Amino acid sequence: MAAVLEPYIYEGGIHKHTLITELLEDLGGYLIQKVPAATEVTLIMLIPKDDVHLIEELGKKLLGGLTKAPLTSTEIAVVSPTLASHHLPHSACDVAEHLRRDGANTNMIGLARGMGRRVSLSADYERKLINEHDVAVFSFGTFRDCIINKKPKLFEGIEIPIIVTGGPELETEEVPGADVYVGNVGRVAHRLRKSNEISALDVMNEKVGEVIENMRRDLSKDQLAVLPPRVMKEIHEQIPEIWDILTPAPITLQLDGLRVKLPYDDFHERIGNLEFDEGLKLSEIASITPSKMKNYILIKIKRESEVGFAV
Repeated sequence: MAAVLEPYIYEGGIHKHTLITELLEDLGGYLIQKVPAATEVTLIMLIPKDDVHLIEELGKKLLGGLTKAPLTSTEIAVVSPTLASHHLPHSACDVAEHLRRDGANTNMIGLARGMGRRVSLSADYERKLINEHDVAVFSFGTFRDCIINKKPKLFEGIEIPIIVTGGPELETEEVPGADVYVGNVGRVAHRLRKSNEISALDVMNEKVGEVIENMRRDLSKDQLAVLPPRVMKEIHEQIPEIWDILTPAPITLQLDGLRVKLPYDDFHERIGNLEFDEGLKLSEIASITPSKMKNYILIKIKRESEVGFAV
């Protein structure tokens, strides 16, 4: 039986940080992302649950810190009704940044026709792009009537869990189509830096974490045929071109798959032919399709019940 992996973020000096990554590999964990910045480094990791204390002890010796990152291995769409200046800046940016602090990868999406309450709509392309993510966080404004009666039509066709942020205090049941509503995160003309604003963002992360945990619990009932980080490891080893990609997170993990930031036409066959030690190819246990995002490669891993075995 595979070890239970726990998501953590290590932050510390870049000097000797390879001791952390070497120990992680020895323990059977996975390095999801490394972000160096001058003399500091941030490591986003999946660590076997029973061995977390070993990483923590080594981190203390290196004067670094280890914190739980419940949103690791998730990709979240932060959706703003429009790209216009009255919707997109500040609150939506802060929402995305705060989600990243707990390990999530976020993509900001400004809808093409959200500029007014009566004409706000999402195009079919936008809906498909949003549905490629694990969760959608819709960043709304401060008007109660707009959030309750007008903007929920933007949820039409969205098949993933929907979290809504807005200014007024509302119950989730008052927002049609929303799985969770988080108040006190409305449209403002400044960065969200006040203590009450940060507290509201913390509540948002907590609520998103609860939704993600429920999704993980559902996956555990019928597990994936192979873990997404295992696929990421094989891509790193078998497709060296991935190391030439300069965009952040060249391989973005999702709860049930991955987004690989390589051109679909040039690489999808090689991705499908990835070989595992068990003699299987990735195409046998996952669907590989072109993403709506820049023609990247989207991998969705099948459940054990679909293929009859696990890698």
